Parts: sequence; structure tokens; C-alpha cells
Amino acid sequence: MPKLELKVEGMACSHCKRAVEEALKTLEGVTSVEADLDSGKVYVFYEGDEMDLNSLKEAVKSAGYEVVE
Repeated sequence: MPKLELKVEGMACSHCKRAVEEALKTLEGVTSVEADLDSGKVYVFYEGDEMDLNSLKEAVKSAGYEVVE
């Protein structure tokens, strides 16, 4: 199963982690999401050949956080 790694700025607690994971899980094609508070990394597992990075960034932004490059 393909996955993408995002670096998310601003996650500091379990509520933050859950908010980001839930926002990303709403996107079509996303099968699971794992966020790591210590590293600030979020792993997005998805179906298909590719995932729209802009959609992922917008979902994270809607949860109140920022994807950093």
C-alpha cells in the first residue's frame, strides 16, 4: 500500500494528533493515517497510484496546522 510522509508543524498533544489524523482520513482514497508527535511526521496510507498533495495540505490546514516542506 503506497504511503506519503508529511511534516506537520504545530502538533503538540494527543488532541492535535487526532485532529490531523481525522482531517486526513476524510479524503477519498486515504485508508489510514499515523501521526507521530515527537517527529511531527504524518504518514498517509492510500489506495491507487497517487494522492493529491494539495488536498492533503488543505485537509491539514482545515484542522489548524501547517504542512512544511
